[in-house]
Formats: sequence, structure tokens, C-alpha cells
Amino acid sequence: MLLPSWSLSLVLRWTLLVMAAATEVAAIASPRCIMYLTGQHPVVPPVDQLEHVTHVALAFMSPGIFNDPLRTDWPLFTTVDDVRAKFRKDAKIMIAIGGWGDTIGFSVAALTDATRKVFAENVARMVEATGADGVDVDWEYPGGNGEDYKEVPNSAKYWEINAYPILLGELRAALGPDKVLSAAVPGLERDMLAFTRETVPHIMRHLDFLNVMTYDLLNRRDNVTKHHTGVNLSLEAVDNYVARGAAPQTLNLGFAFYTKYVRTEHEACAKLASPVGCPTLLLEDPKTGVDLGRTGGFSWHDSVPEDVAESFTRAVEKGTYDDQKGGYYYWDEAEDIWWTFDTTDAIRHKFPLIMDKRRLGGVFAWGLGEDAPMYEHLAALNDGLARHKSKNRKEEL
Repeated sequence: MLLPSWSLSLVLRWTLLVMAAATEVAAIASPRCIMYLTGQHPVVPPVDQLEHVTHVALAFMSPGIFNDPLRTDWPLFTTVDDVRAKFRKDAKIMIAIGGWGDTIGFSVAALTDATRKVFAENVARMVEATGADGVDVDWEYPGGNGEDYKEVPNSAKYWEINAYPILLGELRAALGPDKVLSAAVPGLERDMLAFTRETVPHIMRHLDFLNVMTYDLLNRRDNVTKHHTGVNLSLEAVDNYVARGAAPQTLNLGFAFYTKYVRTEHEACAKLASPVGCPTLLLEDPKTGVDLGRTGGFSWHDSVPEDVAESFTRAVEKGTYDDQKGGYYYWDEAEDIWWTFDTTDAIRHKFPLIMDKRRLGGVFAWGLGEDAPMYEHLAALNDGLARHKSKNRKEEL
């Protein structure tokens, strides 16, 4: 017996909904875990500590090298083959292109149909030559608000907002459907100039996932203290991308394997009941945007700078967790320094508070070697991922 056309339509619609739901459940049950491996700290722990790592992004290649149509060499601090041997056999090894401040090459590439084609074809040739599984586009601030925002006003970069998804489309066409294509994107709403309700759906047609930089959410453009990788600010970041059209399962939550500090106004901070939200010193030159040296940070792999060593010791010993806004902090009243960083417990908190609540597709960290030699924060991330996977498997049943 034949079903009427309206009934067939309902069956088809129901089937598609079930398939979509199954895809989302699978993505949540098997979250991505991306580790940036940097030239600054190119060290890797034993493979038994890397069981959850699904992707490795080698940082960085400069975007400018891909604008030369005759280019044949692809400079990187390591090789894909060397890195692949250190991770799970099924881990995808990617090349991260760009990074903070290295944006001119992207602007040149995005300018015309011809320049976009040259750039994309060169990236595809690089991927083939190196044996990489894909690329991560780290044009972090298309449309403005980059390192040079005082020298080059955002109005001069407005055209990049529409050019950005077109460039991604060229990259996808050149790489083909089987290579991984992702992007690192800003966590602060004020920097999401190129990520609007109109552009995000176009952007996501070409990308496998977004690495949302839910760190450095306190930076030198701020004038009050806050958690640089806090829970509430991270929720705001991922919610902004979802509101603009990105599916939660395409978003990866960022973790920072480093510390951050800023210098504060003593009198104003001392008067407040809580140091969260107290005034900082002027952190950047208002005319040039140059860092005034009143903020800093270092990875767990680095030596603690001598000028803040005693203060950091106090921060580790006396710091506390902010249950309201979500983040570990310490205000050193003796030296007027605000410390903000993730402890291992703070990392674990983010799984029920962010990953579970928002049903995100994965996590990433900057960066793997930055957590050496103890890899305590990686261990906390692994613990959170294991519990997250277990919880979602139980929900499936």
C-alpha cells in the first residue's frame, strides 16, 4: 500500500531529525581533543598521557608564504611524520597557519578572487607535501581589533568581514572534503567583528569545527580585573557563536596552560569587598596600542620571572576559586598584582559547568608543551574528558 505524499514527507522529516540527533549524540559522546604543539615548547609527554588527543595543530606557518604562486618550501619547526609518531595512530596532524599578530598575509590573500585562489592552492600543495591531515586557520581577528588596531583602524579592514568566509570556501574547495579545516576564533564579543548572524552560517559551511579562544579574556585592552579563562566569560563566548548560527557540537572549548597577571590600582582595589572587577593600571598606550609592561604571563614550562616570583608563590599558596564567576584568582595586595589562571581543579570544574551544559563538541589547549614537564593540567583535562565521555555514554543508554 502506497503512503500519501504528505505522509512520506513526515516520514522523511522524522528520519532526518533522528539522524541529526544521532550525529549530535555521537559527537558529544566522543569529544574532540585538540592540542596545539608550538615551536616555543615542542615537547610531548609519553603516548599513554595522550589517549584522548584526536588532533594536533602544529603552530605556526606564516600565512604570507602561501601568497607566492611559485612557493615550493614550507618552513615549520618540525615535520608531520616526526609528530605523528608520538601520538595515537588515528590522531589527525594539522598545520596551524597564522597566529596573533601575523595577519598581513591573510589580508593579502583575501583581497581578490585571484589572490584567494593562489593562497588556497598553495595551502593544498603544502598539505600534500607535508602529509598533514588538514589546516587550522588562525586569522584570529578578521575585520579588525588585531595587534595593529591603533595603527590600522577597523574601518580599513571592514571588507575582511565578507572576504573571510569566501577565503575559507576557497580553502575547502582546494583541500577537498576529506581534509580537516578548522579555525581559531576570538572569545570576546568585542572582537567577533567577522562573526555575525549573517557570516557564521557561511563560515560553518566550510569548517569542521571552531576553536573558541576562551582564554586571554582579560587582556591589555581591559581596565578592570576579571578571570582570563573564567567559566561565565567562556559561557558567554560559546553562547555568542551559537546565537550567530554555529551548532554547539562544532565548538571546542579553549584551555590555557599558562598564567596571566595584571598590575592594579591599590587604593581603589583595597576599598572593594572583592578584587574581582577592581581597576587595573593603564595596560596599553592609548595612542599606539603598545603594551606598557604592566601585564604578563608564562607557561608552566617556563621559569617564573624574578620580578613576580614572590607574588606568584603567594598566588599559588593563597589563591581561591570564585564560585560566582568561575575562576581561580589571587590579588596580591602587597605588590598590587592580580593573578588569574586555571588550576587542575578549575579545569575539572569546566566540564559539568560548560561542556555538559552546552553539549559542546570538544576541547583544545594552548599548548601541549606549555604544560611540561609535569603535565598536571593535561592530566586534569584527561580526567575531565574521561568523566564527560562516561556521563554521555550513560545518557545514551
